[in-house]
Amino acid sequence: MAPRRLDKDHSNGGCIIYGRSDATVNRFGLRMGTSEIYSAVESLPEVLDSLILDLEYLGHPSRLLLFVALREDCKLAEELINRIQGHSLAPLTALSADDIIHAPAIPRTLSGKKQEVPMKKLFLGHPWRK
Repeated sequence: MAPRRLDKDHSNGGCIIYGRSDATVNRFGLRMGTSEIYSAVESLPEVLDSLILDLEYLGHPSRLLLFVALREDCKLAEELINRIQGHSLAPLTALSADDIIHAPAIPRTLSGKKQEVPMKKLFLGHPWRK
């Protein structure tokens, strides 16, 4: 199989990610792997996929954003938000999300991994191109 050709100018809207891209949530000193959070949130039948971003940065207040992609027939109503916070995240104590945001899809790499670190960098204001 020939290697996939990537456009160097990224005119197709893609990006190249070099190195490892693992993410850990560190909320008020409680460290947890994101896969544990995804398992809890995605156990709800309405949630197809999710992405969590811990936006704590250089002494700024911690902000935890949870993006959820829902089944087509579902809406992110208050009842579902309460179930996500109560049922899924409550056992994880300090990991209550500040905001739960409906996303049409969760960005993934070609190999299927969630793009946690690149999304976190975007939300913290890092440039996405050099």
